[in-house]
Amino acid sequence: MWNDIGAKITQATGKHFEIVDRSSIGGCINQVYLISNKIDRYLLKLNQPSLVEMFAAEAKGLLEIAATTTIKVPTPICWGVSKDCSYLAIEYLDLTTSVNPQSWTEMGRNLAKMHRYQLNTRSQFGWHIDNTIGSTTQINTWETDWTTFFTNHRIGYQIQLAQSKGGHFPKAAQLIAKIPELLANYHPKPALVHGDLWSGNASFTTAGIPVIFDPATYWGDREVDIAMAALFGGFPNAFYQGYNDVYPLDPDYSIRKTLYDLYHILNHYNLFGGNYQGQANNMIDRLLW
Repeated sequence: MWNDIGAKITQATGKHFEIVDRSSIGGCINQVYLISNKIDRYLLKLNQPSLVEMFAAEAKGLLEIAATTTIKVPTPICWGVSKDCSYLAIEYLDLTTSVNPQSWTEMGRNLAKMHRYQLNTRSQFGWHIDNTIGSTTQINTWETDWTTFFTNHRIGYQIQLAQSKGGHFPKAAQLIAKIPELLANYHPKPALVHGDLWSGNASFTTAGIPVIFDPATYWGDREVDIAMAALFGGFPNAFYQGYNDVYPLDPDYSIRKTLYDLYHILNHYNLFGGNYQGQANNMIDRLLW
């Protein structure tokens, strides 16, 4: 497997690459390795063969973000199946979160520029393929209406999946019925979003350049990225200040934040179970209040 992946990297880059060193650097959804030939280094993700399309979608998401030339992402090198594993090789970047507030301000500004990319040229929400959020399928069927898209392909899908796993969400139907009211008179423009922008998926090069990675890309309401950025640890205030300097948030953003966060909490229940069911039900109660 290792020799085969080295050969695929050689083919993709046009530069001979033989894996001499490899070291595991953890990973929650995937096995992640730093691989090297003593000169060049790449980040390698591995999973079961059936998840190769997950890696293909991640690579395509990175390429679509890169094409905006607004914010840095690691470059995908190659992906596929080798023996009993699917794999994705991407550019390795030396990263750090020990930066000054100015770098966080630049992160916010760059994300805002990405959200403004092709503003007014898109008329639908979704993406050309389904991808994953963690390892959960993320449905990206195109819709002209954001409320329909978010109700059916985000909250509705996650609740159905959670119920199929034995999850108990007694007010789920009430919530689904109320989403049009929660999003009433709100008509966002489709924006290219990262889709999974928590603190673990954003960092900086050692030169302080903002980087985002591990995307769950689609065209959606830009606020989903801002909401998630405050979840699971959150970003510093300088990030939001930078964002608002370029693309000020709607004054009613806070009304929708809990709804957008619920998508990720439901997904965490579907991935990990445990206390996320109670957290999701508490959020549903707040939304129905």
